[in-house]
Amino acid sequence: MSVETPPETADCPGCGKPRTLCVCDALGRIDNAVEVLVLRHPQEQDKELGTAGLLCRQLAHATLRTGLSWPNLAKAAGRDADTRRWAVLYLGTAKQAPAPELGPLVAVDRDGTPLTDQAAGLQAIGGLILLDGNWSQVKALWWRNPWLLKCRRLVLNPRAPSLYGNLRREPRRESVSTLEAAGLALAHLEGRPELADTLAAPMRLLLKKVRALAPQRPRLDRRRFRR
Repeated sequence: MSVETPPETADCPGCGKPRTLCVCDALGRIDNAVEVLVLRHPQEQDKELGTAGLLCRQLAHATLRTGLSWPNLAKAAGRDADTRRWAVLYLGTAKQAPAPELGPLVAVDRDGTPLTDQAAGLQAIGGLILLDGNWSQVKALWWRNPWLLKCRRLVLNPRAPSLYGNLRREPRRESVSTLEAAGLALAHLEGRPELADTLAAPMRLLLKKVRALAPQRPRLDRRRFRR
C-alpha cells in the first residue's frame, strides 16, 4: 500500500480523518489480487467525506496519487505497467445505465457501449484505475491523461444507490464513492463478494458519525456533484 502522507495536522494518523470522525476501528486489511491505482484531482480537498484514503489504507496493493496528469501509466503507477492488463473505471456520458442483466461491472468500448463479449472484456485484469474527485474534476483527469484510452474501460452497474444518501447528491444512479466503486469492482473481478462490505465498513462508520455530529450537513453538501 502507498498513501501520500499529509502535512502535520489534527487529523488521525491512522485513518486520515479528523479525530472526531476517526474510523480506525472499522479499517480492514485486504490482500487484493487486482492492484488499485487512485488518481486524485489536486483540487479534491474533501477530507471529511472523501473515501480514497480509506480505500488505500485497507488494501495491501494500492497507490494513491494526487495530480492532474501523468505522461503514461508507468509514471502514474510508479513502476512498469502494461496498459493491456489494466482497466479504468469511468462513467462518462452514457445516456442510460447498462441493462441489469449485464451484472454489477460492465466492460464498455470508448463510446461507453457495453461489449458483446463481457467475459473477454473482464478477463485477466491485473490492475484497476479509479479517478477521484467531483464530476468536473474526474472529467478533467480523463481528458488530461489520454493514455487511459489504452486501458480497458469499465463502468459500474450497482443494484443499490451510494451509501452517502442525502449527505451528497449524485448526478446519476451509477455514481458512487471511490471506495464503493473499488469494492464493487474488486468483488466482481476477484470473485470475492465479501470484499465490497469489508471495504465499506469504515465508510459506514464515518457517515454515521458525520450525521450524528452535523445533522444539518445534507443541505450544505448538495451543492457539490460527485462522480
